[in-house]
Amino acid sequence: MKYPEVNIKTAKELGINEEEFELIQKYMGRMPNFTELSIYSVMWSEHASYKNSIKWLKTLPRDGGVLLTGAGEENAGLVDIGNNLACAFKIESHNHPCAVEPYQGAATGVGGINRDIFTMGARPIAQLNSLRFGAIDRDHTKWIAKGVVKGIGDYGNAFGVPVLGGEVFFDESYNSNPLVNAMSVGIMEKGKMVSAIAEGAGNPVFIVGSSTGKDGIHGATFASADITEDSANDIPSIQVGDPFQEKLLLEATLELIETGVVVGMQDMGAAGIICSTSEMSEKGNAGMRINLDKVPLRQKNMEAWEILLSESQERMLVVVEKGKEADAQKVFDKWDIHCVQIGEVIDEDKLYFHYKGEEIAQVPASTLVLGGGAPIYEREYTEPAYYAESKKFKIEDVPQPENLKEIVDFLITHPNLASKNWVSEQYDTMVRTNNMTTNMAADAGLVNIKNTNTALALTVDCNSRYVKADPKIGTMIAVTEAARNVACTGAKPVAITNCLNFGSPYNPEAFWQFVGAIEGMGEACRKFDTPVTGGNVSFYNQTTINGKTEPVFPTPTIGMLGILEDKSRKTGLSFKKKGDVIMLLGRSKNDINSSEYLYSYHKIKNTPPPFFDIDFELQLNKMLQLLAKVKLVESMHDISDGGLYLNLLESCLENELGFDITSDAEVREDAFLFGEAQGRAVVSVDMDAEQEFIDLMIKFNFPFSVLGHVTKGELRVDDISYGFVRDAKNKFMQALQNKMEA
Repeated sequence: MKYPEVNIKTAKELGINEEEFELIQKYMGRMPNFTELSIYSVMWSEHASYKNSIKWLKTLPRDGGVLLTGAGEENAGLVDIGNNLACAFKIESHNHPCAVEPYQGAATGVGGINRDIFTMGARPIAQLNSLRFGAIDRDHTKWIAKGVVKGIGDYGNAFGVPVLGGEVFFDESYNSNPLVNAMSVGIMEKGKMVSAIAEGAGNPVFIVGSSTGKDGIHGATFASADITEDSANDIPSIQVGDPFQEKLLLEATLELIETGVVVGMQDMGAAGIICSTSEMSEKGNAGMRINLDKVPLRQKNMEAWEILLSESQERMLVVVEKGKEADAQKVFDKWDIHCVQIGEVIDEDKLYFHYKGEEIAQVPASTLVLGGGAPIYEREYTEPAYYAESKKFKIEDVPQPENLKEIVDFLITHPNLASKNWVSEQYDTMVRTNNMTTNMAADAGLVNIKNTNTALALTVDCNSRYVKADPKIGTMIAVTEAARNVACTGAKPVAITNCLNFGSPYNPEAFWQFVGAIEGMGEACRKFDTPVTGGNVSFYNQTTINGKTEPVFPTPTIGMLGILEDKSRKTGLSFKKKGDVIMLLGRSKNDINSSEYLYSYHKIKNTPPPFFDIDFELQLNKMLQLLAKVKLVESMHDISDGGLYLNLLESCLENELGFDITSDAEVREDAFLFGEAQGRAVVSVDMDAEQEFIDLMIKFNFPFSVLGHVTKGELRVDDISYGFVRDAKNKFMQALQNKMEA
């Protein structure tokens, strides 16, 4: 057939540079047509190919421990959790869609990450999310936040998987570019994983699920571009979700897998049909012949390239054993879901696409994907001037405050520290009845693995303020804080997934932040033996307004999985009764670096990260697990955002108890109460067990101190009353809602 001519101008309009345009011609042995050029545009976007990041991602620890698959080998990581079960889990971003259409952007992010889990054969059992929004006093921020939270809630609630936890953070750096990272966790029988592979010449290829429309076309390209004032014009790049269709697709998929007829299967997410056909083919050293006339459409007059690139939701590509087509059809007919054969696997490294009797594209499958022919770049990176400037900060530059109660009121009502119940109450946390933290506040979510003695501990963590201060140390803190949260439930951290949210890779200072974050993540994960199972890179998170472009805070979100082998040892964060002794594990530090107190109250925004010692973090983590194992503590809660005072208040809320503590005479009182030095946790101990606890600390030569004791309801520091827990609880619980409705 005749291929219409394209040129470098067409290529650049599709985001392809001159070097890439020449490489495409080399791979194809001729000039591509517009459809083929569009294929390379989406598949070679950063979102699909990781062309600017893969060099650094490969330096992360990607195997070992309890991993059953290596990072990037499948749609999600897979971990052995015992009892002949495996856990699939992954976190991904939907940032740019949420910037222009927050409700559908968030909803389809939830749908997509859940499909990644159940296409492997795992049933989703838990969800988490990490959300970053702009300054909360802006109407635009409130519009985005309300839309995102409602989108996550409406989709997840209808789909029927509980939200176990998450984090919400507000800062002006996210004013126009929110971060919406969604994590899904599922379980399956060990050894029954379905791979995202196409193999076996003659095996039929099916598209299953929803009909295809024009939503989401060039969405992968949109995710690999800057957010600007004109981004609202890109609404057609936002997908539309249907959680009820996804629920049917889940049940049909798991039933199909049980028939044994599936060769391979993949979610149809970013880049749609072309992504699934190329990645599955490359993995199986095969190709496909696809007839786009067979694809069920919900819109008329769609062009062939639109069908290929559509990111319509709730769709999957399935390769079935030849001769078993009727078995597959029967399952999907039962669930009233489209199941249409659109092609077959071929023994050739080619994808042939036909439409209306013509071959509209012919591309080598291997040239499209990461690890095949997709380009790999090494980007320049430069240390920004602010980094050296931050080192000049000294705590002595900040006068010791006279009114600590005023600071307490400020911090407990700050949107980054106050209760996030305005968010969590919009989510279904109890569906499936396996959330063990519904009635027990804990540092990580605990999900019950029914008919076993095991539970999974799950958390998402990142303090992006620390990462901005020092990308390497800040990311190490993100990993170790996640590990502390898991250990504070009694569980052992075993693996992570990550969502790496950064500015443009073409900005040397933003890329310096990315490189530092990868180095820190690698070092921390090796220290804790928590390999990286996979994840997502999201670049171009920045805003261009009136010609000025600024990246968001660098945000390498860590999703961590822990295993609690004995559910009877689960430990929450709440104080249990009056008279219990309050102990500090670790040491107080004369440190307020990068704390919310320093950043928001004093408005000093360029300082080093807080004190951090990774070797001690590992010791603390093991001690927390041991304390849960021997059942010596009533509660465990790590000290992080907001410092010690916020930690203590959070432990008081559930049972409306109070505390009476004495500060450390060698540490400034503001640092003692509000500093965020790492490597610390607060535990409460029954009075009768106090000596046994002290003996254990001495045996292991572990640093600790007695802070005070639990009271009936008054909050006291150094014999000064800070009021009563009920009043503080009311402020803490209502603050975010009040700000969102102001």
